[in-house]
Amino acid sequence: MTQTTSAHHQGGTAPPAARFDAVVRAAVGQGLLGEGGPVAGFIDTEGVRSSVGALHDAFAATPEVLHTFAAKACSLVPVLRLLADCGMGCEVASPGELRLAMEAGFAASRVVLDSPAKTREEIRLALALGVAVNADSLDELRRIDALRNPGTASVLGLRVNPQVGGGSIGPMSTATDTSKFGVALRDPGAREAIVEAFRERPWLTRLHTHVGSQGCPLELIADGVARTYELAEEINATLGVRRVTSLDIGGGLPVNFADETVRPGYADYVAALTEAAPGLFSGRYSLVTEFGRSLLAKNGFIGARVEYAKVAGGRRIALTHAGAQTATRTVLMPDAWPLRIGAFGPDGTPKTGPSLAQDIAGPCCFAGDVVAYGRELPELAEDDVVVLYDTGAYYFSTPWAYNSLPRPAVYGFRAVAGPEDGSGHDGPVTFTTVRDAQSLDDIAAESGLAHADALIQRDG
Repeated sequence: MTQTTSAHHQGGTAPPAARFDAVVRAAVGQGLLGEGGPVAGFIDTEGVRSSVGALHDAFAATPEVLHTFAAKACSLVPVLRLLADCGMGCEVASPGELRLAMEAGFAASRVVLDSPAKTREEIRLALALGVAVNADSLDELRRIDALRNPGTASVLGLRVNPQVGGGSIGPMSTATDTSKFGVALRDPGAREAIVEAFRERPWLTRLHTHVGSQGCPLELIADGVARTYELAEEINATLGVRRVTSLDIGGGLPVNFADETVRPGYADYVAALTEAAPGLFSGRYSLVTEFGRSLLAKNGFIGARVEYAKVAGGRRIALTHAGAQTATRTVLMPDAWPLRIGAFGPDGTPKTGPSLAQDIAGPCCFAGDVVAYGRELPELAEDDVVVLYDTGAYYFSTPWAYNSLPRPAVYGFRAVAGPEDGSGHDGPVTFTTVRDAQSLDDIAAESGLAHADALIQRDG
């Protein structure tokens, strides 16, 4: 099943990249992209709502499920607040993300804390707030033993690694034999230790697993969830009581970066889980999900100005303001994280004309700062605009501060559909600021300006 990501397109196939053409033109026309703002991120608010709706629809028959958004995928308070308004909860993996979730207005009961290295203070805060906590190890359970107040409202769980193997991108696979996450379920004695941990702790009521995300096929993800479901059944049968009452099955639905279609969809995910673990959706366990990239990626893009174009060794190179600082994964792992590129003129309209192979490079001061190699595009020139599609998750929301390049501005947009009379006229596009561009004063302050003399030794 293929589903669309925009509320304006409800067919079986998502619209072409032209979906955002009017937005790019409006951004240039309103000065959001240009000399004063050479790079910016853009979020389709209605597209986000549509993607959340597709997720809820896919799980509509599930008796009890909490869908949380993985904050790391887009850690911007206005975006998190939009997701809260759509009925999502929030999964966080650090004190900073927990603070952002609270600021965004998520109820503590709808927040889940995951992390392999929680400090005692982090655990204390989570228990005081009443957010759910998934311990990453048996040692962490012992730490919770010492810190837990019996009156806490926090749901407490244990993450397990089902060790079902990895996908095509090793760093994104979290259920390998030697993954740093969770209790390795197939290691000698681990299964028995997990059952004993639940026997000793009546307050431990949840199992958590996450197989991975990009590069992981649905069958692998479903296998990991199925083994965790089987463990829950074993724990409850061994203890003779319904100790495990909920399963946090993680997120990790991979995103198709090759074209506009959304595949796999959430309905495909549910079908794969149903086949692998038929009892999962029976209502015996309440469920928690932790999707991130799949909700946001196709609902955002990066726009960047072409500052110069040159030829080196017979290869044409467009030097833009979107590079490793905002497309870090693509630059460092181009084969694993390729992006589609759009070419626009200085007025923001799509470029036409003969295509030729060009590299799209960024502003960072190292040779590998290239987001696309040899792409067939209309010839790019100074003052043109390039668009990096499918970057609504992870890219502009969590930039790298290499070369002290400023964090780009981020804007949410609503594009009103034009008349369906064949006139070809677009409806208006409205923007709202999600994050201001970082100023040079901000960069200086963040770089220790207030302590400028701290390392200078003075006599007397």
